[in-house]
Amino acid sequence: MTMPARMETATSDDDVMQAIARRDGLVFTRVVEDQTAPLYRLAYRMLGDQAEAEDIAQEALLRLWGHASDWRGGGPGIGAWLCRVAMNLCLDRLRRRKFQSDEEAPDRIDDSKAADDMMDEEKMRQSVKVAIGALPDNQRAAIVLTYYQELPNQAAAETLGLNIKAFESLLLRARGALKKQLGTGSQVEG
Repeated sequence: MTMPARMETATSDDDVMQAIARRDGLVFTRVVEDQTAPLYRLAYRMLGDQAEAEDIAQEALLRLWGHASDWRGGGPGIGAWLCRVAMNLCLDRLRRRKFQSDEEAPDRIDDSKAADDMMDEEKMRQSVKVAIGALPDNQRAAIVLTYYQELPNQAAAETLGLNIKAFESLLLRARGALKKQLGTGSQVEG
């Protein structure tokens, strides 16, 4: 695939943002192609809802388009900026919910494999998903950024606007809460 001449010159994040500020649709399309999937995964892990995750990814990219002229270079980069915007949008939606749904997470049944260990794995995945969903928003964000988005602690801390020590403390509390929830098994459900 041959890149248009404009894309070849937009090599740094600063160059890309300048091109987007000039309303270069080709450069913005490339950013959308590169960033939509990670933004969607982040939002889905935080919210557990496909439609909301799509909305978050789209909103974050629209904010990039709308604020390109405000870009200040030298920061962590476009991907990190978008991740922070998406995380903030997720946290806003979680705060607005003010209640958790009584609906159970849909079961995914894999008809091709019926082994007991596969069912146990799925049960554990669902238990982890429920346990993560029960965490306070900031702890959930720390778990999602660290384990699902695979960000280093420093990048995750920056995404949440925390210093590294505060983030590591938050992550430690989140791990402890998950361990407690998953270790008590059926007592949590009762």
